[in-house]
Amino acid sequence: MENHTRMSEFILVGFQSQPGSQVLLSALFCTMYVVTVVGNVCMLLIIRRDPNLHTPMYFFLENLSTLDICYSSVITPRAALAFLLGRRSISYTGCASQMFFFSLFGTTEAFFLAVMAYDRFTAICNPLLYQVIMSRRLCVLMVMGSYLSGCINCTIQTGFTFSLSFCGHREINHFFCEVAAVIHASCSDTLVNELVMLALCGPIIVGTALVVFVSYGYITITIIQMPSAESRHKAFSTCSSHMVTICLFFGTVFFMYAQPGAVSSASKSNTISIFYTIVIPMLNPFIYTLRNREVKGALKKQLKRFF
Repeated sequence: MENHTRMSEFILVGFQSQPGSQVLLSALFCTMYVVTVVGNVCMLLIIRRDPNLHTPMYFFLENLSTLDICYSSVITPRAALAFLLGRRSISYTGCASQMFFFSLFGTTEAFFLAVMAYDRFTAICNPLLYQVIMSRRLCVLMVMGSYLSGCINCTIQTGFTFSLSFCGHREINHFFCEVAAVIHASCSDTLVNELVMLALCGPIIVGTALVVFVSYGYITITIIQMPSAESRHKAFSTCSSHMVTICLFFGTVFFMYAQPGAVSSASKSNTISIFYTIVIPMLNPFIYTLRNREVKGALKKQLKRFF
């Protein structure tokens, strides 16, 4: 009977409020998801249809848009439906699957941001060697390496988490099957799981963030030394949009996973989780488009063809 209970389902209890508020949350989540999908699909179409954007930078942006659609799709539609219908249960297998793909796409995005920072570092600090260094082969290997790293992390995290016993305690204090929240719901000794999460997520977050901030440190120095004011403005315009995404993503993720005691604060992390699971994938297309002349130019060309 205990095994049956353990293997049947969990109850997601994040964001408990009045029925009217649940409908509002559902509408908000649905709207954000639609904006995320439409924005990222538009980004993909613009890059695919304009030959001038077939460069390493936009190759990575294309992959980031695809990743953001997948990342948001793992969490948002189900959460919106749960708020609307009041059905908070999720099967044991469904919870494990959601955690697996959430960890996969979240980890991969961290590596993507580091790869994109290295790309900008090479373009601005070594412009003459940019085409040689950032070859098509290296770009593909970087993308594949990011997904491979994400796959390794999510396999270990999901495997360790669902090796725990839950003893009929099915409530998860979150709106999706987030690693720390599921661990917190277990009746087993979770010290090993907490150490594994810290040992894996800590170096990934700190390591990728270090690559990003060191790259942008060198980029900033190089931009300041540029003789042309127009060149400085163009470089800062591109890099500042990247930094907005980076600060939002790494700031929230570090709070959640790269510090001791992250698991014990799971009940207070729902609002913060919205930023890196829903808000950032929604904002990325706008951040990378509104301050990018090349993308705006390509968008105008596409609109002229239709109108």
